[in-house]
Amino acid sequence: NPVFMLDEIDKLGADFRGDPSAALLEVLDPEQNHAFSDHYLEVPYDLSKVLFICTANDLDPLPPALLDRLEVIEFGSYTEEEKIAISRQFLIPKQIEAHGLKEERIEFETPALRTLIHEYTYEAGVRNVDREIANVLRKIARLKAEGKRYPRRVTAKQIGRFLGPAPFDEMRANETDEVGVATGLAWTPFGGDVLTIEVAVVPGKGNLTLTGSLGEVMQESAQTALSYLRGHADDFGVPNDDFETFDIHVHLPEGAVPKDGPSAGITLATAMISAFTERAVNHDFAMTGEVTLRGKILPVGGVKEKVLAARRARLKSVLLPRQNERDLVDVPAEVREAVEIVLIDTMQDVLSRVLGPANADPNSRLTRLRRERDERDKDEDEAT
Repeated sequence: NPVFMLDEIDKLGADFRGDPSAALLEVLDPEQNHAFSDHYLEVPYDLSKVLFICTANDLDPLPPALLDRLEVIEFGSYTEEEKIAISRQFLIPKQIEAHGLKEERIEFETPALRTLIHEYTYEAGVRNVDREIANVLRKIARLKAEGKRYPRRVTAKQIGRFLGPAPFDEMRANETDEVGVATGLAWTPFGGDVLTIEVAVVPGKGNLTLTGSLGEVMQESAQTALSYLRGHADDFGVPNDDFETFDIHVHLPEGAVPKDGPSAGITLATAMISAFTERAVNHDFAMTGEVTLRGKILPVGGVKEKVLAARRARLKSVLLPRQNERDLVDVPAEVREAVEIVLIDTMQDVLSRVLGPANADPNSRLTRLRRERDERDKDEDEAT
């Protein structure tokens, strides 16, 4: 009864030499692997007592037949507090001993660890945290070897001096209320992330332009959000002529990063409605959820990682579909206390919380364009 560890099973590749996943179908099936026959030796093996443990970063590449034979246990992202605790109990002592600094009693202040986690790493685990701690201690070991002064307590300021410019910006969310700009949440293999969705309304012929390396599902979400807006245009005070005389440009920054999935539906709809009504979106809110043509909000995945991303970006509130309430048990208590979780059922629930008052400026850009369009249409009618 040995234990077999199959690491990175999602990296299996099929080519002209065969498909390894096809062989695993029989190996991992307890109903038939008691008499597994190897086609090279033609000798039957009893694999029914073997415990197979497989690891994968992503389940999508696995064939459905193989995935059906596995019991999936998902490990979520570490929280900030968990990363700090792991660093103090395991990573720092290990690296201090490895760099010959055990007698110096080097200590890392908590703000220093927070800076290292927020600004120098972006991951679900702690592999890069361990690497950056080693980089800091390596610099200290060099100072000691050269006979120079070195710190015994590492501060947040010294983290920047040892590691150089931070590769990750801690504040990635919007800092002011803006028209046509909404904050969404996304799941990635490295943890949660914050998405800024921008919508611009420009004179045109009613075309919808999508940029930012959007996948097919996200493009369909944008089409659904636009159809919802057009279907409820009267409720929002948007003239129907707008959809014939204005082009809509939807853009998600960081265009080199592919983005896909339906969970940005309510964010896309909010940004579009804000752009057409000229009502600013509250920048303290982040949101995630799939929207339907009727304005219903459907549940999404990756709730824990998304809420952690909102906290990392210092957002005050997160809008979640009500059906995702069951997933909040995975969110640590300290995170739920730091971020207000608002459960929503419809787009009206979203708009009532995030959209500001109506723009009363008669000379606003969109109002001016509409007035010019109406005057032009009137002149053409009189000329006719």
